[in-house]
Amino acid sequence: QVQLVESGGGLVQAGGSLTLSCVASGSIFRLNDMAWYRQAPGKQRELVSAITSSGSTAYGDSVKGRFTISRDNAKNTVNLQMNSLKPEDTADYYCNAVIRVLGQLYGMNYWGKGTPVTVTS
Repeated sequence: QVQLVESGGGLVQAGGSLTLSCVASGSIFRLNDMAWYRQAPGKQRELVSAITSSGSTAYGDSVKGRFTISRDNAKNTVNLQMNSLKPEDTADYYCNAVIRVLGQLYGMNYWGKGTPVTVTS
């Protein structure tokens, strides 16, 4: 019923920039908190950044000052602008959202399939 589809990942040199996008589609009644997580090989998935429906944001310590999260509620999208990329930012990046589907009384957690980001030194 609901899909999250990420795009924008790729290969970039250290110091470069990438912008990730995630579009939510389906029978959406309300799109609540949205977030980006990442998972590097052999490591646990970690929160990169989150944004509420009203625009309040939060960032992981390792990306503060370098990454910016934004959303377009009219388009059901969330973006992650990543600047000054470092090799340690290399990971699969996943979109996450709490979505209330039409006909449901509560929101549920949904995940995209991920987009890879590789930063070379």
